[in-house]
Amino acid sequence: MKPVKTVILLALASIASLAMAGDIKAFNQAEFDKLAQEGKPVVLDISATWCPTCKEQKPIVEGLMKRPAYKDVTLMNIDFDSAKPTLKKFKVTMQSTLVAFKGGKETGRSVGDTSPEGIEGLIKKVVN
Repeated sequence: MKPVKTVILLALASIASLAMAGDIKAFNQAEFDKLAQEGKPVVLDISATWCPTCKEQKPIVEGLMKRPAYKDVTLMNIDFDSAKPTLKKFKVTMQSTLVAFKGGKETGRSVGDTSPEGIEGLIKKVVN
């Protein structure tokens, strides 16, 4: 019975940690507009599959989104190569760009930052 109990406890811990994590999803204009109207924090993550800087940023951003402090933040991924009209709308000219919004208003932007402190500083701007 002990192994079954351990499996159950691990499953419950996983579910609890998901409840304490921010959402990560593909960009959707209607969803962005809804979150903005509700005053919710959103971070746009503009990346390309071929970009080495984006690959460095990804585990940092995903790790931060798992923290309870950022459970109300929605991270929206935008593909640099296939979403040119969206990039133009948000005035993004480079991959590895992170843009933070609170209530639809831009609160910060970073390009090419791969430091955990710098990325977390940007995300903190939408929760404070």
